Parts: sequence; structure tokens; C-alpha cells
Amino acid sequence: MNNLIYLDNSATSFPKPEEVYDFMREFYCEHGVSPGRSGFDASIQTEEMVHETRTMLMKLFNGDGDPNRLTFSYNASDSLNMIIMGLAEKGDHVITTMLEHNSVLRPLHHLELDGTIETTHVPFDDHGYLDPGDIKKAIKKNTKMVVVNHSSNIIGTVQPVAEIGRICKEAGVLFVVDGCQSAGITEIDMQAMGIDVFIFTGHKCLMGPTGIGGSYVMEGVPVRYTRFGGTGVRSAQLTHLDEFPYRLECGTLNLLGVAGLHAGVKWIRKQGIKKLHAKEIALWDKLRRGLQVIEGVTTYCAESTENQNPVLSFNIEGVEAAEVGTMLDVDYNIASRTGLQCAPKVHERIGTIGIHGTVRLSPGPFTTEADIHAAIHAVKETAEMFCAANKMKSEK
Repeated sequence: MNNLIYLDNSATSFPKPEEVYDFMREFYCEHGVSPGRSGFDASIQTEEMVHETRTMLMKLFNGDGDPNRLTFSYNASDSLNMIIMGLAEKGDHVITTMLEHNSVLRPLHHLELDGTIETTHVPFDDHGYLDPGDIKKAIKKNTKMVVVNHSSNIIGTVQPVAEIGRICKEAGVLFVVDGCQSAGITEIDMQAMGIDVFIFTGHKCLMGPTGIGGSYVMEGVPVRYTRFGGTGVRSAQLTHLDEFPYRLECGTLNLLGVAGLHAGVKWIRKQGIKKLHAKEIALWDKLRRGLQVIEGVTTYCAESTENQNPVLSFNIEGVEAAEVGTMLDVDYNIASRTGLQCAPKVHERIGTIGIHGTVRLSPGPFTTEADIHAAIHAVKETAEMFCAANKMKSEK
């Protein structure tokens, strides 16, 4: 692993800061008990860490001041299921986009299949951005919510959520934002952006481990609970609890995941989101400029560092993305992500659905310039090899 050039941070950031590994081990060894379930010191101290993590995330996203409305789950897909299923009702109309991940597309599709809702998918333009005016035009009398991916996991474009939030507020429509690819690398202000529900995952830019994510739900959002179980509070009551965080949490939390997220958020605050983004987007810019001059290489919606996160998709003409990814791995020890990346409608829009997707490279906070130069060199050699092979075939 020491020689691995890891460019798959859009899937999971790796490595994590040493502080994250250290805190997870130390805390779990000393306080690995159920938080808030008992009155002994270790349990109380564990709950204090959990509550502090809720508070840090609430402040990071600028929620409305109540840290208990920050709830934890397995990951963003888990939270999106709970939020979508907990808000949608029979006869509702939901607006979403062609930028979405399957964690949004599939819950909505299943609700459509059973006749609960109807859905409109708003397209993005040739540069990878939504037009807020298209969202406004799609709103109907029965529109319940708008669900938008803040930053694409395939093309990295950052959407104008503040403008969309203003439109939703004017129309009285709930605004749900999937912040999987933005939390920790893009500054979030739920109040200024008009966001009613913000979804996050811990294992990407927040520098936590896998298996932890969650949501922040603003006051007044009528999300129903869709799961029922133990909370450690009012155990004699057979109905699930209405108040947060219990409304969206049941059973014992993933304490090790919360501890890792706790340390990850502290590390991000210490580094500064703007500083982290500036470093990573500069590396992304070197990568995209390097790839765009290679014969036979096509990049997608990679035009400017403005409103952009460090995610780059490309293809080599006439070559399956999966084959390119295998060669990068085997011949150059470069980790990438190939295929449809769980967002098929993005590929429909950029014209890559029929060629089985793209190769995705995504720098992270520990990526170096040497890694980027190595990736450019690897893609160049790979493209030249296939170009020469195709030329020989055509000459025969």
C-alpha cells in the first residue's frame, strides 16, 4: 500500500489523518460502552463525545442551533432513505435532477413504482450545472420537496444550492440536499442556503471511517420516523419517540464511527475547508490540463476550477473504461473508479451510458503533485499504446 497512488477519494478518502486513527483506537479502548444508556462515568463520558460530535457538525453546516437534530446513520444512503420515505406521502410530486446518485434515484423510483409519488428529473447543462430556473418551472401544486446533489460524484460540479433554496422557500417546498461529496470540502450554510435537510456521509471529505453518516433536519420539517426500536429513553412506551435525535435513531450507535468522525471534523476545522479545497482543486486543475492535451483522451465537464470539486472523469477513445482502470492499477499502481459510479443519469446526459461509463480520478488531502504527474504519465502511455494498436489494425 505504501506505493499506491490513491485517486479514488470521491468513493472513500484514504488515508485518514493519523489523528483519526489514534482517537478511534484510544477512545474505543477506554470508552467503548453504550452512550447515554447508563449512569456510570464511562457511559456519561461516551455520550458527551457523541453530543460534542453532533454539535460540531451542526455548527459546520450552520443548522438552526439544536445539535439533537443532527442524527447519525450508517451512511448517506441510509439517511436519504429515511428522509425520503419519512417525507413522501401519497399524491406528492418530487423534483430531483439527472445529477443524482442511486441513493436518491432508487428510493424515489420505488415510491413511483408503488404509486405513492410522481417524480421530475431536471437535466443539467453541457457544462455540468443546473439552472435554478428549471427547478422553478418544474414546481407544481402538489410538489412536496426538491432533492439535489450538491456536488456530482462523477463530474465534480458544485450546484447553485442557495438559489435553488430561495426558490423552494418562495414556493413553500422542502429542500433536501445530498452533501456526500461536499461536506468537508465545500462550505455549507444551511440557513443562508435555505436547506431544510442536509445529508452527509463520514467516510469521504469529513475524513471519518466507513459505516457512519447522518442528516441535519431543520426545525419544522415534518419527517416521520420509519424505524422503531430501542432508544434507552422511556422504555415503557411502545410507540417510537417523536423527539430528536431518537426520531431518526434507534438501537446502539456506531460509536467507533462517531469517534472517527469526531476526530475527522476536528482535523478539518484545524486545516480549514478553504485551504483544503484550494490545495485539492489546484491538483485537480493540473490533472485535467495534463489529460486534456493527450491525444484520444476525452474529459467531461472539466472546464474551470470555479464551482468545482476535485473529481475528474475521462475516457480513452475506443477503450472500455474498465480496461483502462485495470491497466492503471496493474501497470502503474494507481487506484481509480470505473463504470457508472452509481449515477446512471449523469452518464445518460454526458453520453457515456452506452460505453459503460468513465474512468474517475479524485485527488484528496494527501495527494501530492508527484501523484498527479504519475497519473498523467500513466494515462498518456496507456492512450499511446491503444492508439498505436488501433492504427495497426486499421492499416491491416
